[in-house]
Amino acid sequence: MPRQFARPQQPTLYGYKVIKTYPHDPDAFTEGLELHNGLLYESTGLEGKSWVGIRTLENPKYQRKVSIDARYFGEGMTIFGEKLYQLTWKNGKGFIRDKDTLKEIGTFRYYGEGWALTHNDTHLIMSDGTDTLRFLDPKNPGTVKKKLKVTSMGQPVTQINELEWVKGEIYANLWQDNRIIRIDPSTGNVLGIIDMTGIYPDPLDVLNGIVYDAKNDRLFVTGKLWNKIFEIKLVKR
Repeated sequence: MPRQFARPQQPTLYGYKVIKTYPHDPDAFTEGLELHNGLLYESTGLEGKSWVGIRTLENPKYQRKVSIDARYFGEGMTIFGEKLYQLTWKNGKGFIRDKDTLKEIGTFRYYGEGWALTHNDTHLIMSDGTDTLRFLDPKNPGTVKKKLKVTSMGQPVTQINELEWVKGEIYANLWQDNRIIRIDPSTGNVLGIIDMTGIYPDPLDVLNGIVYDAKNDRLFVTGKLWNKIFEIKLVKR
């Protein structure tokens, strides 16, 4: 009997509804965004202008803000336990910071480019702009525990940018694209595509930045150099 192969799953398509808007620093070249214990953490890029900061969702004034050495182009970050892990773009170097003070307490190395970080209960999850996500050991983030190829309808998906763990799925921005994809972390299949077209008319730069508030089941998005953060609800098409 010939072997049967499952057909690739067609991603579910979604639009969005804006529930509420919040202020965002229009000078923030957003690379990483995360809500943790009621505080909004953000990391930004551009050489000589990269920083990581802490604020509340409602107040755009940063309670704490730390600049990154001008040699580095800051990239994505995530918080795991009491530590904040942060990538740089082309230096192959990541920073480990105390999540409360943002003080650097360690570094780690990785190959290739660094684009974004999120985490589940056991691993840091890293994107590098290719179709492959890396699952890293939080105790030794230079160690890759496994890799995940991301595909949609059997085809590889690249330009995977900012990441967020949302109810057992990985949500990801696609660089220079108005779509957010929903990835199955066990298979790499794209389960859903969220079309964010029109949410921010005439943006200076791209959609980038996804935040999930697990406590209140709220989803937020923003972009590089945008002056607003949008709370949204997904609308199935």
